[in-house]
Amino acid sequence: MELIQSVYNFFTSPLFRFILNFIGIYILLLWLATVVWTYRDARRRGAMALSWAALALAFPFLGVIIYLLMRPAEYEDEAELRELEMAFKEMLLKKELQVCPACHKPVEEDYQVCPYCLKKLKKPCRNCGKLLKLDWAVCPYCKAEQ
Repeated sequence: MELIQSVYNFFTSPLFRFILNFIGIYILLLWLATVVWTYRDARRRGAMALSWAALALAFPFLGVIIYLLMRPAEYEDEAELRELEMAFKEMLLKKELQVCPACHKPVEEDYQVCPYCLKKLKKPCRNCGKLLKLDWAVCPYCKAEQ
């Protein structure tokens, strides 16, 4: 009987109420912090920041979990940087990397034949000697017919 009385006294004591209030305030602050974090993260990712923050505010902790499952994979600035890098690499590939149409090995722009399969790549102009594509009928440099 004394054990039950001591447990009852603990649960009705000011210390227990203080602990409950402390835990409640901690959970409230944690919830508000998750709402602020959700807003900031959604804004950086280009998502609808106010809508996601309202969801996190309306549904404590569940809204943040939903946001974490559905948020964009990367930040806006990371996506923009990735797109710029890809465009730059594509430009470099188009500009520098030329391949033989027959064997698909790399060749340089001024090669007349492929050094691997001996396929004719370009022909010299009859008049000025500059390299021309095989299907050109006129030299664009000296206007001589081929």
